Amino acid sequence: MNMKNALDEILADGVKRGHAPGVLALVADRDGILYEGSAGERQLGGGAAMGPDTVLWIASMTKAITSVAAIQCVERGLLDLDAPASRVVPAIGALGVLTGFDAQGQPITRPPKRPITLRHLLSHNSGCSYEIWNPDMQKVQAALGIPGTIDCRLKALELPLVADPGERWEYGIGIDWAGRMVEAVTGLTLGEFMHQNLWGPLGMTSTGFHITPDMRQRLAGVHLRGEDGAFAPFPFEITQEPEFHMGGGALYSTAGNYARFMRMVLNLGQLDGERVLKPETVVSHLMLNQIGNARVSLLKAAIALTADAEFFPGLRKTWSLAFQINEEEAPTGRPAGSLSWAGLANSFFWIDPHTGIAGLLATQTFPFADARVMDLLYAYEKGVYDALRRTRKG
Repeated sequence: MNMKNALDEILADGVKRGHAPGVLALVADRDGILYEGSAGERQLGGGAAMGPDTVLWIASMTKAITSVAAIQCVERGLLDLDAPASRVVPAIGALGVLTGFDAQGQPITRPPKRPITLRHLLSHNSGCSYEIWNPDMQKVQAALGIPGTIDCRLKALELPLVADPGERWEYGIGIDWAGRMVEAVTGLTLGEFMHQNLWGPLGMTSTGFHITPDMRQRLAGVHLRGEDGAFAPFPFEITQEPEFHMGGGALYSTAGNYARFMRMVLNLGQLDGERVLKPETVVSHLMLNQIGNARVSLLKAAIALTADAEFFPGLRKTWSLAFQINEEEAPTGRPAGSLSWAGLANSFFWIDPHTGIAGLLATQTFPFADARVMDLLYAYEKGVYDALRRTRKG
């Protein structure tokens, strides 16, 4: 069976078995698309099929793009990876480390042992956290009237740290702060900078923080799995009137557009003659561990929209300045040294420099890391590597 037939069958079976109401996927190499496929509907009962032009909320898949934007600023001398971030965005210097709560439920903090740097922010080594995986952050929000991160309000960035910068890997709002640093040194919104320096040069014509009328016509709806295991539409949309462009998770895009970004990484900073990063920068900043002996760890669910989340439990995983790195070969066949991450509505990608491919599978469903969606992801990824092996043997 060839790659297309094998992967089409996996996607169709996933929808039939209720893993997701709709799914799309692709595989690319340095030269182009090797596979595109989809199954199911954009919106349950809506009649419109998932397809290559479907627009998705890519959520935390945004982070890698924001990280590259910040690294472009480093290359241009506008930002310093290891200088205190407060020199660029003074408000980050006011963040203390949470040590507990007083009798009235107010948070108690102390000054951090060292300043937060851009390197800390990009590697999730800053001490910044997320309320959806940390109940203490929810208590802080309630006590101080801090909105959820997803609201795209500046006050959402006032959450305290949960560890000293440089102490451990902790997934959180650090990339939102990095996006604010890009805005501060360029005088542009994050979206304007990305349009000029990434989306435009890379031909990502259906990517943005703002859903254009054309994009809205192709937009997939979000669904929530209920207690009975069935999906139902779940009205959800990132605000279209944000106080700031949330670099950690507010982008909408298509699988094909994201493939162009991934292919740029595979091609060490360029695509179709347009260079956006130096080759040596891609290798040193995007492909190598930046958190020392720290390790990527389980994200323990603190709200119903996510399950406990960890990719390939038991495998050693680190972080570059943009991606998770699996330091050992994964059971799916993904080689050690591959780059990856995901989005909260169950969209996933990986970039495999060793094999020279990139893969993506996306639904628009909650909860994140739902067991059945993860089964579909791993079956798909294994199917990709099995098909590649058959092709190369033939």
